[in-house]
Amino acid sequence: MTSHAAYALLAVPFLAVAVVVAVLAGVVSARRDRAAGRASGPGRRAAVVSAVVAGVVLLVMTIVFDNVIVTLRVVAYDPSLISGAKIGAIPVEDLAYSIGAVLLLPALWVLLDRSTSSAPTARPSRSAPDARPTRSAPEARPSAEGEPTP
Repeated sequence: MTSHAAYALLAVPFLAVAVVVAVLAGVVSARRDRAAGRASGPGRRAAVVSAVVAGVVLLVMTIVFDNVIVTLRVVAYDPSLISGAKIGAIPVEDLAYSIGAVLLLPALWVLLDRSTSSAPTARPSRSAPDARPTRSAPEARPSAEGEPTP
């Protein structure tokens, strides 16, 4: 690739896959909630807020540490292959993979979650007696002389 913004073009397929998986996870999550008879509530909002906060932290850390490694010349970008837009010393294309991770990881968490199945599982209620087996008294064993011990 020798065109202008080649680094950005490399990130497009990765971001496209992340967006498709995130949309699919949203559809799957909504169907699971409908099948279980749950409404969208505070639990879902808390999950979204948590993902947004984690995403912002990841992006800020990426900006800080990528600027450090570019400034120290650990990593260098060919100026003819970047779009030209920069945040400090890094090209904005460098954030594409962090943005993809922010979308992809929570989406995969939803898609791979097996704890919420469409078939309800039977759970013992708190008022039900304990279902654990009880131990009976040990049986009497004969002593060395053949007599049972007390």
